[in-house]
Amino acid sequence: MIAMMLASWLVSWRLKSKFKEYSQTPLSSGLTGREVAEMMLRDNGITDVRVISVAGRLTDHYNPADKTVNLSEYVYEARSAAAAAVAAHECGHAVQHAKAYAFLKFRSAMVPALSIASRYMQWILLIGIFMIQSTPVPLAIGVALFALTTLFSFVTLPVEFDASKRALAWIDRRGIVTTQEHGMAKDALKWAALTYVVAALGSLATLLYYVSILMGRRD
Repeated sequence: MIAMMLASWLVSWRLKSKFKEYSQTPLSSGLTGREVAEMMLRDNGITDVRVISVAGRLTDHYNPADKTVNLSEYVYEARSAAAAAVAAHECGHAVQHAKAYAFLKFRSAMVPALSIASRYMQWILLIGIFMIQSTPVPLAIGVALFALTTLFSFVTLPVEFDASKRALAWIDRRGIVTTQEHGMAKDALKWAALTYVVAALGSLATLLYYVSILMGRRD
C-alpha cells in the first residue's frame, strides 16, 4: 500500500511536469483545445455534445449525463500539443458514448451502485474491523462493497486506453499534429493513463489488505 502511494505520487508529479512541458510547445496547426474538440465531434457526426470550459487544472472530463466535454481553462483556449491531446481524448469518450462502447456502458451502469457503496463503505469497514472478534459479517459486507469499487477502477482502464487510442488516431488522420507533436501528445496521454493504472492497483492492494483481515478472523 505504501508502494502504491509512492507510485501514485510519482506518476501524478510526472504527469503534471509533462503537461507543463508540452503546454509550452505551440501547436503547428494553431488550433485551440476547444477547436480541436469541436472538430473531432463534427467529424464523428456528434451534434448533441457541447464543449465547455471548467475551472482548475487537469479537471478535463466528459459528462455523459448532460453530454458535455468539459475542458479545463488551461486546455480550452491553449494552442499546444498537450491541449490537443487532452481535448481529443475527452471527445474520445463522447465517441464511445455515441457508439455504445461496451466497457463505457458497463462502467456507466455501475455508477448508481458505486455511489451508494462509496457513501457507506468506509463506515462499514470501520465497524467491521472493530467487531471482527465477535462477527465477520460487517467486514464481509464492507469487503464486498470495496470489491465493487475495485472492479470499477479496472473497468475504467480499457475505457481510458480506448479513448486515447481514438484521440491519437484522429489527430494524426486530421493532420492536427506533426510527427514531433504526435510524440508529445502520445506521451502526455500515456502518463494520464498511468494515473488510472496506479489507482486500480492501489485499490486492489487495499482490497487484499481487508481480505487478509477477514481471512485471518476465519483462521
